[in-house]
Amino acid sequence: MRYGFWLPVFGGWLRNVDDENMQASWEYVRNLTQRAEALGYDLTLIAELNLNDIKGIEAPSLDAWSTAAALAAVTEKLELMVAVRPTFHNPALLAKQAANIDNISRGRLTLNVVSSWWKDEATKYGVHFDEHDDRYARTSEWLDVVNGCWSQQGFSHQGRYYDIQQNILSPKPVSHPRPTLYAGGESETAKNLIAAKCDAYLMHGDEPAIVSAKITDMRQRREKLGLPPMTFGVAGYAIVRDSEAEAQREVERITDVKQSARGYANYEQWITGSNLQTEISLKDYSVSNRGLRSGFIGTPEKIHERMEEFAAVGVDLVLLQSSPQAEEMERFGAQVIQSAAAV
Repeated sequence: MRYGFWLPVFGGWLRNVDDENMQASWEYVRNLTQRAEALGYDLTLIAELNLNDIKGIEAPSLDAWSTAAALAAVTEKLELMVAVRPTFHNPALLAKQAANIDNISRGRLTLNVVSSWWKDEATKYGVHFDEHDDRYARTSEWLDVVNGCWSQQGFSHQGRYYDIQQNILSPKPVSHPRPTLYAGGESETAKNLIAAKCDAYLMHGDEPAIVSAKITDMRQRREKLGLPPMTFGVAGYAIVRDSEAEAQREVERITDVKQSARGYANYEQWITGSNLQTEISLKDYSVSNRGLRSGFIGTPEKIHERMEEFAAVGVDLVLLQSSPQAEEMERFGAQVIQSAAAV
């Protein structure tokens, strides 16, 4: 199992806790990321939103791409998985930026391709917002352009969304044959696109049995296309405690839903914009990405068992959130990651 963590670009993950003692600042995420390397984490996912999805739109949030470039220069081992939304990026320019960061990091850049969901954010930044299937049509063409610019010199493309003529991109990415492309989505449109054009499938938090069915489905789609096997990742919120009672007290604290919290303002747009297969309650939404459903909550022994359950159904990677992140990652690193490595 590979262990990843979400970089806290929003200053936290809890919509009903105002101050989680984790600042949306360069200093905090730099120190956290460098410490994560020492603790044994394999990668960090850097989310991309120009408004703060967790603490309310007036709260600060870090830009994903400039943060990734800075982290590439001050880390040595971590994979830097940067979210990218085609709606917000010209594909040829993004291919250039990504190739440069991949060179700075010596081949550690990967992309999490996200087809957007938040209409208000697009409006506030002057970006056209497509409807769901149109967003995925744009993403499909966008991926063709990015791959073409990475793999060819003098690449040209003329399509519905993009017109690229004789592109020159040097240096090319260090990663071969390209930086890994991750993506997630639960609609038929999303799953068909990911199976055809990406390398890895990311899932929101869920029980291992539900995740197993999703993996089986994606493997079948991939096999029908005659493409190599994908890798699979799942999100989770981690609470490691010495006893089950302590862990459950923490769950109760972080799910004490206050529906007036600023972070709930975009709840309906997230539901309608994402075409999710599973109904999401406000309690689920109090923690980002359905993270509690993965069940990484309890004693170190229980969490080890849960990790083994996910590995058995084909999960290669867990992407963890916690709060306050620096302190909780220390605990998880020592009691779960390092203890597993010692076995």
